[in-house]
Amino acid sequence: MGTVSPSDTWAYALRLPHDPRAARVARVTVRAVLGGHGRYGVLDSVELLTSELVTNAYRHTRGPCSLRLTALSDGRLRVGVWDSSPHVPSPFAEPPGSPRTVSAPPGDVEGGRGLQLVQACADSWGGWSLGDDVLPRGAGKMLWFEVRG
Repeated sequence: MGTVSPSDTWAYALRLPHDPRAARVARVTVRAVLGGHGRYGVLDSVELLTSELVTNAYRHTRGPCSLRLTALSDGRLRVGVWDSSPHVPSPFAEPPGSPRTVSAPPGDVEGGRGLQLVQACADSWGGWSLGDDVLPRGAGKMLWFEVRG
């Protein structure tokens, strides 16, 4: 009888409702998946960045969102968050590798720091619009980031 060894590449997907608790569910899922695969070195930053993107999906759309965690063969981890709005926030709209800078929001503003966290903690990041859909649900957009380790 042969032994089965786990693959270095894998993908998990989770659909989240438009609910203020979605970010917590996403954090718990990230912690379980990365812990299960022994990816402790990136766990805290991936959990934080995932929470930011899912929170933005909740705050800026009226529909569900989806989370996808993918381990790539070269050791990178890619996290994508889809939501129903086709609007890709600037700097995510810029091509990867181009100079992208997220400016700090004014000190008295409550939000707006999530993209700065992505810029500071991710090795690469971006997004693309999937366009508008003729149905009311919209085709949306995908925002993603990658980390090594």
